[in-house]
Amino acid sequence: MRRLPKLSLLALGLALAAPAYAQTGASAPAASGAAASAPANADPVVAKVNDIEIHMSDIQQAAQSLPPEAQQLPPEQLLPLLVNQEVDRAALLIAAQKQGLQNNPAVAARMRQAANIQLENAYVQQAVGSQVSDTAVQAYYNQHYANQPGPEQVEARQILVPTEAQAKEIIAQLNKGADFAKLAQKYSTDPGAKNGGELGWFSKDEMVPAFANAAFALKPGQYTKTPVQTQFGWHIILCEGKRTGPTPTLDEVKPQIEQKLSNQAVQATLDQVRSQVKIQMFGPDGKPLPQTPPAASH
Repeated sequence: MRRLPKLSLLALGLALAAPAYAQTGASAPAASGAAASAPANADPVVAKVNDIEIHMSDIQQAAQSLPPEAQQLPPEQLLPLLVNQEVDRAALLIAAQKQGLQNNPAVAARMRQAANIQLENAYVQQAVGSQVSDTAVQAYYNQHYANQPGPEQVEARQILVPTEAQAKEIIAQLNKGADFAKLAQKYSTDPGAKNGGELGWFSKDEMVPAFANAAFALKPGQYTKTPVQTQFGWHIILCEGKRTGPTPTLDEVKPQIEQKLSNQAVQATLDQVRSQVKIQMFGPDGKPLPQTPPAASH
């Protein structure tokens, strides 16, 4: 899913100002004198609803949760929509407060829960952030990837068909000496069929397990003698070569490293905060459950 690029406050402000001038037919005044030397507001107010001020930072935050179709809009259309969205939210808040809904026990409980979740997330982000720095990512890469051989890879072709019976018929033709690439062009439903079912080089973790296990079990020149089933259909796989892949660059594996370090940091944070409190579990009948030692983190 494509994310909306994070625009600067200045860029957002300029984009918002343009439609306003277009609607009035006025031209933007040239900066001069004291106005030109005055420092720009780093987080200007873009709308007010009663005494609620909506700042440019509120618009930036709202932009991060847009659905993909909205992200396709150009800024001069998108940003006024975001301002109006925040105006609607402020008006709804005022209306709800006038009715005293914040005093409804059920609503108040959900508000406390939402506030607690934000506080919990802030704590985790603070604890994890320093452990997923560029320095930490580089250190992990140096230890686990740099100057080490890359993953084992297979070069293969495949024929993908919807039924096991058809796959067996194709294997029978291969057993009689039929050309794999020509059969792939004729029968395979895979997008690579036009290229004779060519898949190129791939490592084991790039394919679904059943396919990967079958492909890596073959020797160069061998094909699967029985159909391989995955969620995509039935496969016949031809191994054309094996090699040790090149060492991946930092940029290629950075997202995986960041995710791994983040997961480790979150688990370490949870282990730490649990060790600082008293925890007691109860069964559905309300009786205390036996205490169990905490699971070892990996």
